[in-house]
Amino acid sequence: MAQRRKAAKTSSVNPLAAISTPDLLAHYPDLDQWPLRWRGSDQDIEPGRRIVACFRPFLAHLAANLARSTMRRHADNLWILGGEIIRDLNESPRLRKTPMDQLVFDAVDGGGLLPHHRDSEDQLRSFESTCNKFRRFLQSQRSKR
Repeated sequence: MAQRRKAAKTSSVNPLAAISTPDLLAHYPDLDQWPLRWRGSDQDIEPGRRIVACFRPFLAHLAANLARSTMRRHADNLWILGGEIIRDLNESPRLRKTPMDQLVFDAVDGGGLLPHHRDSEDQLRSFESTCNKFRRFLQSQRSKR
């Protein structure tokens, strides 16, 4: 008679839960202001909040694993990414019907959107690096579902 294998138990502990919102805001004090800074009009505020909600788990991951200066560089690049996503929403209003997590993933797939304002090749490489790191993070989160 064949024995039934026990399924491996998965942990119910969320490793990102260790960094609460107040702690996250200690690392990124202006995070809640990003949607207001990105907005072209008031209709951009809610999508901006949803973008920040997509960024929060990744920012918590960064805060738990990287040096402050590296975290800040990635956060600066995410801020640029969020602004570019809002720009796309305004240039293509049909995108507003797309779920935000899909828009964010599409924005970082393939190295990220090309930012309109870039000062140097080093900044562009940094932006692409953040987008690639964020894409890998999002893929790992999707595979855990």
